Amino acid sequence: MRKHTNDRLQGTLDMLVLKALASQGRMHGYAVTLRIEQISASVLRLEEGSLYPALHRMTQSGWLRAEWGASENNRRARYYSITPSGRKQLAEEERHWAQLTEAVTRVLRFV
Repeated sequence: MRKHTNDRLQGTLDMLVLKALASQGRMHGYAVTLRIEQISASVLRLEEGSLYPALHRMTQSGWLRAEWGASENNRRARYYSITPSGRKQLAEEERHWAQLTEAVTRVLRFV
């Protein structure tokens, strides 16, 4: 299902989270945040108020699987992993991202 273009910001967050989980495997929410921050050289920082609702929404959509486990410091944490449906959604989000960045690049070149 294609999203309206105004949903690009939410789609971008989804894409980043899905990509982190696709590349790293099962992680808890805080680890997802750290991974995205690390890879982006601290340019991208996810706030809890954005990340956890997104994780919940993506779990409800069937893109992620969630299960409880113990964190590195032996605390109870919810771990997320990407599902086959999530991999399909990631591919769609990456296609939309490529279209958007190509369009912006064209405008910047010719305006």
